[in-house]
Amino acid sequence: MPRPDCGRVPMLAFKVPAASVRAMTRLLALLLALLTLSPSLSIPAHAADDISAASRSVVRVVTVAMVDGEVVGFGHGSGIAISPTRIVTNAHVVESAAKYPDNVALGVVPSEGQKSFAGKLIAIDTARDLTLIEITEGRLPAAAIYTGPLDSGADVVALGYPGNVDLATARSANDYITPRTPTRSEGNMSNTQSVDGVAMLIHTAKISRGNSGGPLVDQCGRITGINTAITRADDGDSPFAFAISGRELMRFLADANQQYSSVGTPCLSLAEADARDRAAIDAEARASAEANAAKDAAARLDRDLKQARAAEDALAARENRIALAGVFFVIGALAAGAGLLFYSQKNLRNAKIAGGAGAVLMLGAAILFATRPDAHAEIAEEAAVAATETPKLAQGNFLCTIRPDRSRITVSATTDVPINIGKGGCVNGRTQYTQGADDRWQRILVPNDEATVTVASIDSSGRDYRVDRYLLDAETMTKARETRATVTLKSCTADPDELAGLAAQQDAIRSALPASPNERLVYRCQPVSGAAVKPATGG
Repeated sequence: MPRPDCGRVPMLAFKVPAASVRAMTRLLALLLALLTLSPSLSIPAHAADDISAASRSVVRVVTVAMVDGEVVGFGHGSGIAISPTRIVTNAHVVESAAKYPDNVALGVVPSEGQKSFAGKLIAIDTARDLTLIEITEGRLPAAAIYTGPLDSGADVVALGYPGNVDLATARSANDYITPRTPTRSEGNMSNTQSVDGVAMLIHTAKISRGNSGGPLVDQCGRITGINTAITRADDGDSPFAFAISGRELMRFLADANQQYSSVGTPCLSLAEADARDRAAIDAEARASAEANAAKDAAARLDRDLKQARAAEDALAARENRIALAGVFFVIGALAAGAGLLFYSQKNLRNAKIAGGAGAVLMLGAAILFATRPDAHAEIAEEAAVAATETPKLAQGNFLCTIRPDRSRITVSATTDVPINIGKGGCVNGRTQYTQGADDRWQRILVPNDEATVTVASIDSSGRDYRVDRYLLDAETMTKARETRATVTLKSCTADPDELAGLAAQQDAIRSALPASPNERLVYRCQPVSGAAVKPATGG
């Protein structure tokens, strides 16, 4: 592809002199054995930072040219997985394989694991110097493409397999086809320039022959470009590197009908994200406190009004009862007096009737007076009932929306997540969550294929849903899968022993995880009625 005006920029593909044919023959044999027999290989040291996570998506792309059964050429470059089975690299890295498909073997060497894979060309764009390769077996952790703005001076990191490092460290041909961690080189973004109609990122991260096709990433490990060329450093000139921009990469992938993950949010450290999360939580807490204070004030006013009305009603009922008792007493006294009068007149029958009626009326008056209502009894009973109510675990359908101001988004999509919370922490009808010491309900998920451990948690109100993702090395993932296998709970349960076993298993998995996740997604959930619930994370 056309080069800058500072002189012809050499291609980065690493070439072995023809004098090394015998060594290359051995190398080809090793490559073919590696692609078929999967020998035991060393596993690179692991780390938990985002650059190390992105490194696990980086591969070495190897080409071996054969003529009449003999090796006549060998080349290698770097690449980056943009799906579990597809890799992007430079077109010039696989130029020989594209021209002579029957005579050039194409191999892909991952950055970790115990096996390399055969590759085949899917799409090639020589104008952009990009190509898409598919591995015929195996799976790789896919990286995400950064779609946001990249400012001048931003920190960037080049990942790949520079040939000068290989020459200094390789002791045998086997070193070129053994999975190992790619070399990282840090620098800064300079600017974007168009070179023959292709948008290029100019940066200062040091790269060499062999870095071709490897990614240029930001501090969160997202792809910002694909390294393709360097300037010559003649006469003391400072070297600069060129990377095909993420915009050109996305256009190439769109032309190839290749899906990919993309993230447009700025890169924040987890400490910065935590600080924003705490600030957002504090702001929400203040707003909630103010709303609760206003609500409490309104409730107090409403309670006072109710109490005043109840007191008025009770007082009126009390006064009415007392008045009625007085009327009964007076009538009863008059009846008793009439009875005495009839008795004095020897009219015993009327005396008994009047006296009995008077006694009944006076007794009724006494009962009415004794049972007069208490003005505060009903209000006190309502308060007592309210005080005995206890909060319950939220249940039902919820729709959860990402909170970018509280999240650290590095590789994942942020579409809305519908979840259903059932009785006892049963999520989406099949995934059992357990309650932790912080009163959040959580489940740790360890997949078989992806190199990611996910910790999903929900607060008791069902309003705060969080997803912490740990992008892990092969060794740590193996340990996590072995721990997961100790408890095979594939559905919801209310059995205390099974729940205790699940909680112990999750504690064991968590103890093997790094101190901080690579990604934290915080969702705000709202209850919905009658919504169809699809599986969420952990569901």
